Formats: sequence, C-alpha cells, structure tokens
Amino acid sequence: MAAQQLLLRRAAAAELRARRGYGSGGGAEYLHRSLVPTMHYQKSLPRLPVPKLEDTIRRYLNAQKPLLNDDQFRKTEELARHFEKGIGRQLHEQLVAQDNQNKHTSYITGPWFDMYLKAREPVVLNFNAFMSFHPDPKSEYNDQLIRATNMTVSALRFMKTFRAGYLEPEVFHLNPKKSDTELFKKLIRFVPSSLSWFGAYMVNAYPLDMSQYFRLFNSTRLPKLNRDELYIDEKAKHLLVLRNGNFYVFDVIDRDGNMLKPSEIQAHLKYILSDNSPTPAFPLGYLSSENRDTWALLRKNLLDNGNEEALQKVDSAVFCLSLDDFPVKDFVHLSHTMLHGDAANRWYDKSFNLIITKDGTAGVNFEHSWGDGVAVLRFQNEVFKDSVGEPAVSPQSQPASVDSSRAVRRLDFKLNDALKAGITKAKQNFDSTVEALTLDMIQFQKGGKDLLKQKKVSPDAVAQLAFQMAFLRQYNQTVATYESCSTAAFKHGRTETIRPASIHTKKCSEAFVKEPSKHSTEELQKMIMECSEYHGRLTKEAAMGQGFDRHLFGLRCLALSKVDLTVSFMSMMTSVHLLWTQTPVYKGKKKKAKW
Repeated sequence: MAAQQLLLRRAAAAELRARRGYGSGGGAEYLHRSLVPTMHYQKSLPRLPVPKLEDTIRRYLNAQKPLLNDDQFRKTEELARHFEKGIGRQLHEQLVAQDNQNKHTSYITGPWFDMYLKAREPVVLNFNAFMSFHPDPKSEYNDQLIRATNMTVSALRFMKTFRAGYLEPEVFHLNPKKSDTELFKKLIRFVPSSLSWFGAYMVNAYPLDMSQYFRLFNSTRLPKLNRDELYIDEKAKHLLVLRNGNFYVFDVIDRDGNMLKPSEIQAHLKYILSDNSPTPAFPLGYLSSENRDTWALLRKNLLDNGNEEALQKVDSAVFCLSLDDFPVKDFVHLSHTMLHGDAANRWYDKSFNLIITKDGTAGVNFEHSWGDGVAVLRFQNEVFKDSVGEPAVSPQSQPASVDSSRAVRRLDFKLNDALKAGITKAKQNFDSTVEALTLDMIQFQKGGKDLLKQKKVSPDAVAQLAFQMAFLRQYNQTVATYESCSTAAFKHGRTETIRPASIHTKKCSEAFVKEPSKHSTEELQKMIMECSEYHGRLTKEAAMGQGFDRHLFGLRCLALSKVDLTVSFMSMMTSVHLLWTQTPVYKGKKKKAKW
C-alpha cells in the first residue's frame, strides 16, 4: 500500500513537472500549461459600446446634482441640453461612424494613449501607481537576496508562460462550478477563437481583454517632445538591476530561450549586493522623474554624448529590479518607498520596477500609459503565488560557482556639464515634490468587508461614502470624485469612471456629519443602504462601458482634432469645455488640496 502511494505521488509530481516545463537548468520554465491558450478568447471579445448621447447627458447631470446649487444646475442643464441637440449630436454621430470603421479596437484606445503620452507632468506621483506584496509566510525567505532571486525567477516564468501561450486566460467566473472546471476547459479549447467568448458566456463566464500583457516585459516609455512613445524589444534577454543609484545588467535568458539557472541568478544578485560602488554624484534615475519635455531634451543630450548603447540596455531590459539598502519601518514608510522611493534607485519609465528592500519587503511601481491595474495585479498574484509556493532557491541554497564579474556589467554614462546640471535640477524638483507629499493611515479593527457583506452593503460603497463624509467634515462641501473601474470585459477596454458623489451620499454624509442626533439608527442605516445600492448601479454601468466620462472625453478629443476654427467650432468647444470642466475633479494621485 505504501509503495502504491509512493508511486502515485511520483506520477503526480512527474505530471506537474511535465505541465510546468523544465529547462536545461533544471528549473521550471513555466508557471503552468493552460488547457486553453492564453489569447483564445481575444478575437471574439465584445467591443466597447459607445453610450447613447441622451444617456450620457442624463448621467452627467445626475453627477452634477450634489455639486451645484439650483441656479448653477439650471444653467448646467441648459448647456447640456443645447449640446445634446446641437454640436454634441454631430460629434456623437461622427464618433460612432469612426468607431464602426475601427472594429479591431475600441473608441477610447487612441484618445486614452494620447491622454497619457501627451501629458507633460512627471510620471512619478502623477501617474505611476504601486502595489505591494505580502511578506513571504516563511520568514527566513524574506532575506533580500533569497526573495529577489525567487521573485525574479517567478517573474521570468510568468513572461515565458505568457509568451508561450500557456498562461491561463483571464476570466471572470460568475459560476465557477460550471466554467472554472477541467471539463469546460477541455471543451472550450476546441471552439474557434472567433466564437469562444460566446461559449464562455453561455456558462456565465466573462473572458477579459489581455491585449496589454505583452507590454509588461522588455518595455519602456520614451520621453519625446509633445508626445512620448512606447518602446518594446522582445529579443532582449537581460535584466536591469538598480542598487545605490548604480545600473547593472546581466542576461537572464540564454541564446536558446531558456532561463538562466536560479543559482546563477542568485550568484549575480549576490555580486551586485556585495558591490561597494558609491552612489554616483549625478544619479541618472532622477531624469525619469522630470517634466517630460525637459527629460526629452536631456535624453537627446545623453544620446548625442555617447550613451546610446547604455540607454538601449536600460530601455530593452526584461524589467527593472530595484534593490534598496534599507528596511521598511511601517505601512506609511512602505507606501512612500513603493510610490516614489529614492529616484536615484528607480527608472520610472520602465513598464514596472520590482522593488525589494533590505528586509525583503517587495512591491511593484508601474508606469501607467501602457496598461491598467488588471494586468499588473494578475502578474503580482502569479509571482507571489509561485515565489512562495514553488521557490527557486531556499536559505540553504548556494549560489552557483560562476564568474559574476564577467556576467554582470555596470553601466557607465558619459555626462557633460549640461547633463549634470539637468540631473541636479531634476533632483531638486523631485525632492521638493516628495517633501510636499503627506501620507498617513489608520487600521480600523472593528470590522471589514466580511462584516459589511453580512449587512448586505458594498464594502467599496462604504469606503467611498467615508471619503465623502471626511471631505465634508473637513471642507464643508461635496465635490466631484473619481473612482476608476475596469472595462476589460471588452476588446481593448481601459477604464470608465464611477462618480461616487451623489445626492444619496450627500444626504447621508450631511446626516452623519451635521445632524446625527436628528436621525435614528434605522434611518441612518437606510441611508447607507441607499448609497450602497446606487453605487452598485453606477459600478455595473461603468463596468459595462456605460459611464459618461469616456464618452464625453472621446467627443472632446474628436472636437479638438478638427482644424476648421470657425465661430461654430469655437462655440462647440465652449460647450464641450463647460461640460467637461463644470466642477473640480479630485483624483487621488493628482489632488492638490491638503488632507
């Protein structure tokens, strides 16, 4: 019996090894081998709908009601109705016609890329976001070298799994007992890609767009005057490592496309962590935190000054691994570290920086123009799961006996006086911006999402309601508020805006903040429930591409593309501008008000 169990365990292990795939180095090359090809659903994804103009105007006006007094609202409604019947209708019809001519993508794709890439503000704090990892549950694996090695290996496994078409497609399962099963996957893989989405839909499963994933690796944002560019070079095989403001590169993929042995990656990272090179007097990383036009001019200077090959190494690297020489003190320190950190040890233009501190605290800071949180979150979850569940090295592992001094190259940059002055100025700008940033947090221990779900209210709705109450308490007003919602259920979908400030949140906030004693507990609970129900409706509409922000934004971009500057055009632009900027918008990353 024991022998039979041993044989069964060995067979299961052999099957797992076969499905994961092992390279010449003996390490798993893939996270898994999906029965359904990664991009199987992409071709048949539904297209992002262009909302009806009358629905957009109605939703826009509903969002203005809690923000304006009666006279302001009447004027806004008059402008909106004039826009709806006049130039807005013409623009909408043109947008629909343009969308029908570009069925390979969505109507928001071009304008949304332009919005990000034409922005001239620094990407740090204004656009780049971060996600942090949980610590490894096995404390001894949180050693910086061990965790950096394991996460690098898992990130490479993710890349290879995706590029081989073995990564499980991203699917939202409403009934996982039917759709997230071996049987369904075996059946759906034989359905043609042009029809596969419909097969999933029949069992209440919703495949998500995965067109952004390819930009996770070997990708960077290049600064250019007026509009940046996205660059990718999938042939590059090296990793970029930043430590103490120094840039290092070494190959992590061999000439046959196999991953370097984990023990060799460990050896090279150990070599970098042991390098005593001081921080450069003029750390190049600060340049990626600059105003984009300023950075574009400085980059041209760098190229003209003999740094083309070194910059090519930076731009084409698989990703950027940032190794910080300090431990994280608390959650506030963690947020500062991952959101901006020390610009000397970041390259904010890379698709993402994998950041690992001295105590093994890890996070991802990602550039936002190429994609949204859905792709990065999937990457983060898979890397954490693999690095913890199938670690490539352990605390007992010994680095390979290789000559890292030959494999690892420290990049040197030739700097003239203008570049040195540019870096100095960039550092001054960065430091002053970061010094003006205040982050704080509290941990609420009396209940969380599970308690709220038991009470049948949305945790997200309650969090948004808390923001409204806090702002009302501090500033005595309700303002326009922005919450992002993914539209990845559609081909090339990006995001839509949820407008959490509503007549319901205003009424509830004022009851709690201004006159709590006038209402019974039951009345307050009913108000919270109304807020939750309305917020849930807004969220569903946004997820289905039925908000108003992206539609108005598309109309605005279409209007701006016109070159006939007639009186009619100017009148049209005034109407669109009034619709778009009627009230201030407070976004977490761009808010100017002090909290």
